[in-house]
Amino acid sequence: MAHVVVVYHSGYGHTQRMAQSVAEGAGAELIAIDAEGNLPEGGWDTLNAADAIIMGSPTYMGMASWQFKKFADASSKPWFTQAWKDKVFAGFTNSATMNGDKLSTLHYLFTLAMQHGGIWVGTGMMPSNSKAAQRNDLNYVGSFSGAMAQSPSDAGANEMLPGDLETARQFGARVAAMTVKFKG
Repeated sequence: MAHVVVVYHSGYGHTQRMAQSVAEGAGAELIAIDAEGNLPEGGWDTLNAADAIIMGSPTYMGMASWQFKKFADASSKPWFTQAWKDKVFAGFTNSATMNGDKLSTLHYLFTLAMQHGGIWVGTGMMPSNSKAAQRNDLNYVGSFSGAMAQSPSDAGANEMLPGDLETARQFGARVAAMTVKFKG
């Protein structure tokens, strides 16, 4: 069994709901980055011991939140010692608009993973892009590089669409399965 950790920042609760779904699918441990961009006590040790790290951040102004970036900058310590080299990585994000430049956030997470010498896992899901597609279908937002969700700016976290949360859950399951395959 793979030791998977989901590390995330959530400003309004939507990304937290997504993180919970990803963790449920992956059988993963959750580590929340706080409002000041810090990990809880023992967070760095948990990440160092993980086989896979799934990163999550809301997309604000076309990029990851500053709190997540603070965490990413602080990860230069494990980078320097190559502590996360050959770990499996993946990422997810949420924004208020359908596009919202979420791909910029996923590219940022991917680049961070590559700097750590990691192996990236995408969704492996086909998009729901036919005329018959409904907003609540699996991977309706249509991302291949990581899980994406869309939550209207006036919707609470408890109003997130089940299809987006199921996409996140299945994405987490795929990352865990790929980690087992890779780690043997």
